[in-house]
Amino acid sequence: MATAERDYYEVLGVGRTASDGEIKRAFRRLARELHPDVSSAPDAEERFRHVAEAYEVLSKRETRDLYDRFGHAGLRRGGYQPAAADFGSLSDLFSAFFGEDLFGTRGGAARGGDVAAEAEIELSEAARGVSREVPYEVAVPCGRCGGDGAEPGSGVAACPTCGGSGRIRQVSRSVFGDFVRTQGCGRCGGSGQIVEHPCERCEGDGRELEERRLDVAIPPGIHDGQRIRITGEGHRGSGGARAGDVYVLVRVKTDPRFIREGDDIYSTVELTLTDAALGTTVTVPMLDGETQLEFAPGTQPGELRVLRGRGMPVLQGFGRGDQRVLVNVLVPHRLTDRQRELLEEFARASGDDTYRAEEGFFEKLKSAFR
Repeated sequence: MATAERDYYEVLGVGRTASDGEIKRAFRRLARELHPDVSSAPDAEERFRHVAEAYEVLSKRETRDLYDRFGHAGLRRGGYQPAAADFGSLSDLFSAFFGEDLFGTRGGAARGGDVAAEAEIELSEAARGVSREVPYEVAVPCGRCGGDGAEPGSGVAACPTCGGSGRIRQVSRSVFGDFVRTQGCGRCGGSGQIVEHPCERCEGDGRELEERRLDVAIPPGIHDGQRIRITGEGHRGSGGARAGDVYVLVRVKTDPRFIREGDDIYSTVELTLTDAALGTTVTVPMLDGETQLEFAPGTQPGELRVLRGRGMPVLQGFGRGDQRVLVNVLVPHRLTDRQRELLEEFARASGDDTYRAEEGFFEKLKSAFR
C-alpha cells in the first residue's frame, strides 16, 4: 500500500475528529495544489496518489471506522485495496474524482465531464445485490442554439487570435536552441470559436442541464463508499467528443444487528445468567433470515460461534465470508429478596467443581478478530 507508513489524517492535514466536510475541503485544496497544470514538483503525482488514497479511506464510514480502530493492519485484514492504484495516469485519476478538469475550464474537442451520483442501500441488499434507480443531472446540447452557444441566426466565427485552432504557440530562445510551448487560447477558451451573440438560454455554453435517471445494478458484496462506473452517460463532450461517465457512490446503511469487517459480519447474542448456566436455544438474525442456535449448559461469556459462509459475498469473486456470533451473558443487577436468598443458597452449595477455568474472555475476543 502506497501510504502504509503514513497517517491518513496527517496526509490530508486534518485532525482525527475532522468532519466529512473538512476532509472533503482538505482533499480538494491539496488536489488543486498538486494538479499538473499548477504544480511542477517532480513528486506531485506520487503525492496526489497518497492524498487520493487517504481520502478514499477517510471519506467512507466503513473504512474510516476500521482505520480508526485498527490502523493500516485493520484495512489490510478487511480486504481494502486502494482504487487510486488502479489508474494508469494522473489525468485518469483526476478525471475519476473531479471530471475532465478540476478547474472547470473549457477546451476544444474535449471529453465530457464525469457526473457524481449516489445510491443508498441496506446491508441485506448489499449481501444479495439490488437494482436502484439513481437520479442525476447531466449537461446536454442546448435546445435553443443546438449546442453551438450562439443565439439562433447569429452564428459563430473563428477566433482571430488562434485562427480557429484553439491553441497558440509561444517560442522562446536560449543558448540551447528554440523552445516551443503550446497552450490553450485564452481568448476563445480553447474552442477555436468566438460567439458574438451568446444564446439567451445557455449563456453561450452550448449546454443545459437535464435531469435523468439510471437503473444501476449494484453487485452483491459491495462495500460502503465504493463507486460504480457507468460509461458514456455523463456530460456531453465539446466539439463532438464522447460523453463523460457517471460514477455512482454506493452508501451501505448501518445495520444495528451487525458489524461488517471485510466479508465477515459480527453479531451478538445475549443470554441470561440462568440460560447460560442451564442451556437454551436462541433465535439469531442472519443477513437472509434467522436461525436457531443451541447453547449447552455452562456457556461462558465471550464464547464465539462461527456460521461458515453466512457472511457477505466476495465482491466479483467466489464464496462468502462468515458470520461470527459473540455470546454476552447478562448478570442481574436488580434482585428481589427471594432471588437474593436463592443466589446466596446457590453460592453456599457451590464448590470447586462448580466452576471450571477455561480460555479467558479476552483470548476469545482476540480469536474472534483473527
